[in-house]
Amino acid sequence: MVVLKTTAQGDIKEAFRAIARWWSEFKIQTRLMATATLVVSIIMSALTFWAVNTIQTNAHLNDTRYGRDLGLLLAADVAPLIAQGDTTAVAEFSRKFYERSASIRYILYADPTGEIYYGLPYSAPQVESALTLRRRMQLPESYRERQEPLVRQHQTPDGLVADVFVPLSFNGQNLGVVAIGINPNETFIASASLTRDLTIAVFVSLWIMVILGGVFNALTITQPIKELVQGVKNIAAGNFKQRINLPFGGELGELITSFNDMAERLASYDAQNVEELQAEKAKLDTLVSTIADGAILLDTEMRVILVNPTAQRLFNWEGMNVIGQSALSCFPAPVCEKLTCPLFKASSGQSEGGEFRVTLQEPSPRSVRILLTTVMDVQREKPKGIAITIQDITREVELNEAKAQLISNVSHELRTPLFNIKSIIETIQEYGSELSDEKQQEFLATANHETDRLTRLVNDFLDISRLESGRPYQFGAVHMGQVIEQILRTYQLNAANKSIELSTEVETPLPAVWGNYDLLIGALTNLVGNALKFTPEGGRVVIRAYVWHPPSDPEQERVRIEVADTGMGIAPEDQPRVFERFFRVENRVHTLEGTGLGLAIVQDIIHKHNTHIHLISEVGVGSTFWFDLAIDETALLPPEQSNVETALPSP
Repeated sequence: MVVLKTTAQGDIKEAFRAIARWWSEFKIQTRLMATATLVVSIIMSALTFWAVNTIQTNAHLNDTRYGRDLGLLLAADVAPLIAQGDTTAVAEFSRKFYERSASIRYILYADPTGEIYYGLPYSAPQVESALTLRRRMQLPESYRERQEPLVRQHQTPDGLVADVFVPLSFNGQNLGVVAIGINPNETFIASASLTRDLTIAVFVSLWIMVILGGVFNALTITQPIKELVQGVKNIAAGNFKQRINLPFGGELGELITSFNDMAERLASYDAQNVEELQAEKAKLDTLVSTIADGAILLDTEMRVILVNPTAQRLFNWEGMNVIGQSALSCFPAPVCEKLTCPLFKASSGQSEGGEFRVTLQEPSPRSVRILLTTVMDVQREKPKGIAITIQDITREVELNEAKAQLISNVSHELRTPLFNIKSIIETIQEYGSELSDEKQQEFLATANHETDRLTRLVNDFLDISRLESGRPYQFGAVHMGQVIEQILRTYQLNAANKSIELSTEVETPLPAVWGNYDLLIGALTNLVGNALKFTPEGGRVVIRAYVWHPPSDPEQERVRIEVADTGMGIAPEDQPRVFERFFRVENRVHTLEGTGLGLAIVQDIIHKHNTHIHLISEVGVGSTFWFDLAIDETALLPPEQSNVETALPSP
């Protein structure tokens, strides 16, 4: 058995190899036509199968519905007659019913036991005689339980016949079953025959077209293609004088003309020996155009001979043709100021280049690093040109400035409280026995204050770190009345010590907002703390919360939170930068302590709530910060806060 199986597999492989060799001997046109014919044949066969199957399915469905309706109609008419035992009337009615419809193949009646006692076109003696077996209807038990029409189909020489079994009942009494056979739909038979005929006609037409196409191909296409193939072979062998002279028009004529043009160009390139130069130039152009840094190449006369897209963007040369122009007339003014002398020295061979930093204002403010490199002719030992590389270091400069500012701010903030704490400890250590209790308590209070100052600094850095770490926060329904009440309790004593009136104006009932309780506490803590810090004695700080309708969408409701003070205010030129990290207005208008991180933290928190914080301020009048929060529709209204002052602010 193993030997026979191995032999059969070898025969199959050999047959496949023979077919492959036979197929490889055909020309490409013959293969294309054969493949196209096969594909079209498969598609047409599939369409024919689908059409015939669709027609057959619809016809069977219609026969089934028609037979079911006829069965129900017949059962409803004969059930009273069968119940009365009037078999003559049943037979007469059934005969008329049978003759009126050519679609009915047979009608059979059976008693509740399934025994057939009458049928058309079969008579009672034909159904049962002494020489034939008793005929019965065997129906499934599920049919007897449901007492609903049952439809089946069986194949006959004339086609598929639908068998419909309808229960007979009258006044709840089971009288048996009536069965009706429905002949196949003649329309379907005609449609299927027509479809098959059309398919055969299409197939015949298709193959006739293929044969005619093959003849046409052999007469009109094969010859020029052979000539083209031979010409390509000659050119591949190095014979660039090959030409094709055939009197063809249309696409073949264009192809022959293009071939002759190609041969002429190849002959010209071969004579000039520039193929390698073209390839190297293409590589260079691709490399220069894709590097991230700007690249410019100048000749010894400082004319631009190459520039990549990055340099065009950095020097705002987009849309300009600078090739062949003097570089000094095209460079931005800051670049000309920096590079004029170095370029003259590099072009004369007095220097090998250098590195320069320039700040540009157009098309946007940015810092760039420019590297000059003199391209030397090794054999003649004199300059051939100047290569300029431009690197955008704006981000690097910003990071260095931020790092320096961070170090400066942190050093300043840490140095003062640490120095104070150290001084207090040294004083207590050296003169502790000579100091009064009151003085010692004063020193300890100062040390505690400075420790709190250090703690706030560290907490600010930790808050910034947590907000930027991507840590997930749980958001849900937050009652702003409770948040404001907690802020009020936290800062009430601080405000009283500074003789500042701290009050709230909270609309009631105030709907819950979508947010994070702890983050909102942190945002309001920073806002209220800043307001108290920059408000002089006798001033006022107010926290407001109310429902607000945006003018762009009056149907929408949001909760607006405001923190207003009557403090020093912020100058208009400083307002755009107050939310930047480490930016402190007090460095310019006053000397109060701070890290410059509070409002940056507030902005990050508000951004996490998918909204923005806004500011309006006037120097000497005060400042108001506000932001809007989305209402949580699923939450209940917050409980009324009896100890929170309530007022409706004017819009």
